[in-house]
Amino acid sequence: MQNLPIDEQSLVLKTATAAREAAGLLRLLTREQKDNALIAMADALDARTAEIIAANAEDVARAQGLGTSAALVDRLTLNAARIADIAQALRDVAALPDPVGEVIRGYTLPNGLQVRQIRVPLGVVGMIYEARPNVTVDAAGLCLKSGNAALLRGSSSAADSNAALTAVMRDALLESGLPADAIQMVPGDTHESVKYLMTARGLVDVLIPRGGADLIRSVVDNSTVPVIETGVGNCHVYIDKDADIDKAIAVLLNSKAQRVSVCNAAETVLVHRDIADEFLPRALEALKAAGVTIHGDSRFALHATGTGVEFADVTDDDWAAEYYSLDIAAGVVDSIDEALAHIRRWSSGHTEAIVTDSQSAAQRFVAGVDSAAVMVNASTRFTDGGEFGFGAEIGISTQKLHARGPMGLTELTTTTYVVTGDGHIRR
Repeated sequence: MQNLPIDEQSLVLKTATAAREAAGLLRLLTREQKDNALIAMADALDARTAEIIAANAEDVARAQGLGTSAALVDRLTLNAARIADIAQALRDVAALPDPVGEVIRGYTLPNGLQVRQIRVPLGVVGMIYEARPNVTVDAAGLCLKSGNAALLRGSSSAADSNAALTAVMRDALLESGLPADAIQMVPGDTHESVKYLMTARGLVDVLIPRGGADLIRSVVDNSTVPVIETGVGNCHVYIDKDADIDKAIAVLLNSKAQRVSVCNAAETVLVHRDIADEFLPRALEALKAAGVTIHGDSRFALHATGTGVEFADVTDDDWAAEYYSLDIAAGVVDSIDEALAHIRRWSSGHTEAIVTDSQSAAQRFVAGVDSAAVMVNASTRFTDGGEFGFGAEIGISTQKLHARGPMGLTELTTTTYVVTGDGHIRR
C-alpha cells in the first residue's frame, strides 16, 4: 500500500467512513422509510432516463472503439426498456418483506432467560463488479432495504453510466430524508484504489465481487475484508435417456441462446447415449438455427457431420469455458453417473440442469450435483434473484458459507442474539 497516492487513499478512506456513519442511521429506519426511498429512487430513474441513456452512450461508444465483444457490449448497454426494468426491480424490492428484525428462533431457558435470534444488517457492503450498470441499482436497492450502506466500485467501462445512476439515486435519498452516503461510488480509477477498499477492514463489513473469474479470484486472494464469493457460470444441461425430446430441446435452447452474456447461460450439454440417435438430429437443427457453434467430442461429431452446424473438436479449455457467446461444449455420455462425474470435474458450482421424465434419475442427479442451483426440467436461466421472487439480486454465490445461490435481502443480513432476563446472574 506504500505506493498508493495519498490523495486517493484519503478519498477511499473518507468514503468508507461516511458509509459507516450512514449504516448506523440505516439500522434505525422503519420499513416505511426504506420503502418510500426505494420508490422515490425508482421514480427518479424513470424521470431521468434520457440523462442516464446519454451517459451510457459514452460508455458504449468507448467500449466499441476498444473492440469489446458484442456480448460484453450488450451487458453494458442501457436503453429505456432496461432502465424501466431496473426501476421496477426497486419497486419489487420495496414490496418484499423487510428481513431486519425477523425472529429466526426464540425460546425460554429453564432459568427464565428469553433468547431470540434476530436478523440485523451486515453494515457496510462493498461491491466490486464489471460492466453491467444495472448492478449499481440492484445492489444499492437491496442494501438499502436490508439496512446496509452500499459502497460500489464498478469497472471503468461503465464509469459514466454508474456515475449517472448513483447521482440519481443519491438525489432521491436526500429528497426522502435519508443520508445520501448510504449509496456511494468508491472514488479513484486505479487498481490501487480497489486494493485499498479490499483492505478497509473495520470500515467495510463484507465485499461481494461480481464479474469474471480473474476479478473474483483477485478479490478473494487479496482482500482482508470478509468476502462472499460469487462465481462464474460454467453451467451444464444433461439430457437423460428418459427425457421428453420436445422439452429437452426447449430447455437446451433457452439455457444456451436466450441470452448468452449472463452467468446462468448453459455452456455444456451432455447427452445420454441411449437417446442420442433420436435427440441429436433435432437438437442440432435447432442449435444451427440459433447460430450456436458446437465444440463436441468424437461421438457428438458423428451426429453433427453433414448437418451444416458449426462444429469444432472439444478441448479441455472448452469444457472449462464460460463462453459469453453462442458456443457450447458438447458430449455424449454412457450413463447419468458419467454425466455427474464430468460435471463434478468441470462445473463452477453455479447451476446444472437435468431433463428427464424419470423421478429416480432426477433424484440421483439432484443428490449427485454439488452446485448452488439444480434445475429439473427447467432452463438454467431461472437461476436469478428476480425469477426466484427476490425482487433483485446482488449476485449469485457459489461458496458454501453464509449465502449460496442468488443473494437477495436475507443474504444481506446477519444475526444477533437478544437475551432478556430479569436481573439474572450466572452462578
